[in-house]
Amino acid sequence: MKNTISNKRDKTVRSAWLGTVLMAATGLTAVCTTACHKLEYEYNDGLYNYDVLWKTLDQRYCFFSYKNINWDSLYDVHLAQLKHCRTSDEIFKTYCDLMANLRDGHVNLYAAGDVGRYWKWYTDYPRNFSQEVVERHYLGDDYRIAAGLSYTILRPEADRKIGYIRYESFSDGFGEGNLLSLFKYLEPCYGLIIDVRDNGGGSLDYATSLAGHFADEKTHYGYIRHKTGPGHDDFSTPEPHYIEPSEHIRWLKPVVVLTNRHCYSATNTFVCMMRQLPNVTILGDSTGGGGGLPFNSELPCGWTFRFSAAPMLDIDGQHIENGLAPDVFCALDTVALRNGTDSMIETAADRLQAAQ
Repeated sequence: MKNTISNKRDKTVRSAWLGTVLMAATGLTAVCTTACHKLEYEYNDGLYNYDVLWKTLDQRYCFFSYKNINWDSLYDVHLAQLKHCRTSDEIFKTYCDLMANLRDGHVNLYAAGDVGRYWKWYTDYPRNFSQEVVERHYLGDDYRIAAGLSYTILRPEADRKIGYIRYESFSDGFGEGNLLSLFKYLEPCYGLIIDVRDNGGGSLDYATSLAGHFADEKTHYGYIRHKTGPGHDDFSTPEPHYIEPSEHIRWLKPVVVLTNRHCYSATNTFVCMMRQLPNVTILGDSTGGGGGLPFNSELPCGWTFRFSAAPMLDIDGQHIENGLAPDVFCALDTVALRNGTDSMIETAADRLQAAQ
């Protein structure tokens, strides 16, 4: 382990200049409160904060081995960058550069004026979604809203009507009453499209609850592991997780779930659940991943940070961190899109109408 909290190498020199930079730039005082306990460096020391960040991630981040990240080798790389910092913004950027090596959308650094984030998990991929086309040409003017769920009936004149649900965020809650009303309205439909494209996640409780309305029996969908020690491979035995069928209404007719690369975190887990159900097809692009439960911590200078602390696995014991492939790959036809047609919705509706 290189120059962590217990290492006094170059302490005096680096404490002086980094502490001065961070104190001057952020207005922090040098007073150490009881919360500091026995800190080796001053409360506002940029190097000390760097060490706390590096060591916390070293001991508690959960994907080092899976992503083949040589964390030890990165300490000195970004320490050299830190030596040239003269403002708090430069220090913030250096910390963010260190964290970017984790290639994880659940890794963030929060300061008063900025949020460090890693977005390449979806920005390097096709969007495969148009909010404007969905709202204007599919939901229309008279769609219904049940809490965070927007829904309507597509092709109402067809013998096999198709229900459509648009769910933008698992941070938007719902209750059993919302779902009872929704399913009653969609009852005449033969099949159902659940569109979670661009749903960046939210509450895992809502994801689990919604999935339970499409299951007829308790269904194993994956595992979770927890850190048990500071080593990169110190994990508990995988703990199985299940979808519990709803005690209220259940939809057991055919379902297509629409996905794109911006399906992340709780949405990624929702897809992991739904693909284990016999009446469900996942259609679209691979999800964005986010298969580690996030944990929050704080640096002595007051900046907070988030990181993946507990990996989630599918039923085969494989990580879901980098996303899940659909059952049926389908990309958005950009030519059709200019004419107001979402080819992914149309493909899903055609499959449901043709299903036996």
